[in-house]
Amino acid sequence: MSVSGTETDRCDGLLLLGLGRRQELEGLAAVAARLAAAEAVPLRQLTGAEDPDAGLAALTAAPGPWLAALPLDPGLPLERGGSWAEALGAWRQPCLLVVRGEQMDTGLPAAGAALLERWRVPLAGLVQVGSDWQPALRRRDGLPWLGWLPESGEENDEAMAALQQVLRGRWRVLQAA
Repeated sequence: MSVSGTETDRCDGLLLLGLGRRQELEGLAAVAARLAAAEAVPLRQLTGAEDPDAGLAALTAAPGPWLAALPLDPGLPLERGGSWAEALGAWRQPCLLVVRGEQMDTGLPAAGAALLERWRVPLAGLVQVGSDWQPALRRRDGLPWLGWLPESGEENDEAMAALQQVLRGRWRVLQAA
């Protein structure tokens, strides 16, 4: 994968993204660990969140598939300029947007999806973590929802199995693109 993102190399990893302040994203690593365990793929740690190019180079250096979590909001401006969202689009890094249940009554899911679309980030879809899953409302909002996971510690095998099935299909599509 080139730093400029102009090559069309396949990336076999999936980066989980969240929205909000750093302390609000602390649970994202646990979601990544749950999904990695369910999919039986390695969970990678992102180093150097201040430099997206270095962090993405390190993540993509080893073969996939893999999962990792970005510990900060992808829309935050970086000290050097730009944002993670911009770098993710340049690298064509497939991502999964994780939305916390308490964010469901805000515009954050739509804003996050629009931000990623603006930078042409390959988006597998959105996953709601926690709160009640309301499929009729999710279909109505027109966002690419993949499904729902209960909060950690409230394992729901049916929810995980449904999410895995949809995620696997989307992941295959992104890998082939």
